Amino acid sequence: MKKIKVGYLPLYIKLYDDSNIKWRDPVVAYMNKLIQMIEEQGIEVVVADEICRVKPEFERAAAKFNADGDICAVITQHLAYSPSLESIEALKSLKAPIIVFDTTPDFELIKYAETEDRIMNNHGIHGVQDMCNMLKRNGVPYELCVGHASTPGVLEELCGCVRAAYAAKCFKTARIGMVGGEFEGMGDFRITDKEYIEKIGVKTVRMTKADAEKYLSKITDDEVNAELEYDNKNYNVQVNNKENYVSAIRSGLAVRKWMEAERLDGVTVNFLHTDDCGLPKMPFVECCKVMERGQGYAGEGDNLTAGLVGSLIKAFPDTTFTEMFCPDWKENTVLLSHMGEMNPRLTENKPRITDKSFNYNSCGDTVSLNGCFKSGSAVLVNLAPAENGFSLILAEVQLVQSGKSDKAYANEVRGWMKHAYLTLPEFLKEYSLAGGTHHSALVYGADVTALAAFGEFMGFDVEII
Repeated sequence: MKKIKVGYLPLYIKLYDDSNIKWRDPVVAYMNKLIQMIEEQGIEVVVADEICRVKPEFERAAAKFNADGDICAVITQHLAYSPSLESIEALKSLKAPIIVFDTTPDFELIKYAETEDRIMNNHGIHGVQDMCNMLKRNGVPYELCVGHASTPGVLEELCGCVRAAYAAKCFKTARIGMVGGEFEGMGDFRITDKEYIEKIGVKTVRMTKADAEKYLSKITDDEVNAELEYDNKNYNVQVNNKENYVSAIRSGLAVRKWMEAERLDGVTVNFLHTDDCGLPKMPFVECCKVMERGQGYAGEGDNLTAGLVGSLIKAFPDTTFTEMFCPDWKENTVLLSHMGEMNPRLTENKPRITDKSFNYNSCGDTVSLNGCFKSGSAVLVNLAPAENGFSLILAEVQLVQSGKSDKAYANEVRGWMKHAYLTLPEFLKEYSLAGGTHHSALVYGADVTALAAFGEFMGFDVEII
């Protein structure tokens, strides 16, 4: 996974340097400690070349961040009070979104009031208030992370916001492949290619029969054998029809080569028309491997959700495409399922590859990857076209096991999901009142706050159920 890069802007006041230059030493030391903590989370931090106090210094920092096209956000930290009119024009010029880290060096202060004066080290919060007012007045969007870095969840929230900004950056420049066109009559997630470009920035690239023929002709026996070896090492292969299996591998490799050549960030496959594209088999296993490699996928010509999954999975690797299928009213649980597409990283047990009966087009029987989603906390993320723009619908959920043996998932992709605190009827009602579509992303281990920030960075209407 590509390393996420963030800018870091320290704010200070020239008045203090003029009074006593050493006042900055403890707060700069704390800043360096915070930067190290962020970098330990796997994020690359690009720091302004100077502690910024006056307009020219802020302008130089903004120019540095804007020149680096890989920076996904700029974190601001007030080392002390900093007059907002010195920084606001530079902040308005930033190309990347702003994440305000409202923190101070000391966790506690009152107990030292009679013996030590620590005010100089811990009064940046009113600088934050000054700056945020100016950001708000000038229509500059920003996210806030507030608290001491030692408090559980604070640093995770900050890094979650950074990952959200990175996901948004990826989404706005994504290229999504479409194999087999749209599913006829399926309208909830349908948007035109023109709308996708204009409203988000994503370009859709459609596979033609000539594309399939071109890349099928380039596949070697060694590549097929390498794929068979990979499958045997990483999955539980229980395939009887070797001919179908090899043909499905060739289809998958053709899609992979096409994605590489077109520099695609994700793909959607409409199983009804893979034959029209010239593929010999429906490549279910490759659809799973796409997500395993950290790229986006969605079924049935859903380029919108494929783009969503593709952007989230770059920042939150434990992401998968999914679909709510059936309710279990008694257990307050909804069944997640699909024909054979899931992120293999997220199965409870080692995923299986099995023979797959398939009569939806002339390609005939194929093979698929199957398993049950593992237990754990997750966020269900749905991107729904709305009357004016998009709604990002979020729900905190738990993935649970059904109590059935693993044989129940021998030939299916399945999972059992509960809302974190709503009953199933309450959850389903709120979901459809919000206009949620029937295709979603599922993000394990993510905080709903970070994913809400992703929606805000994208300019979506965010609704948390």
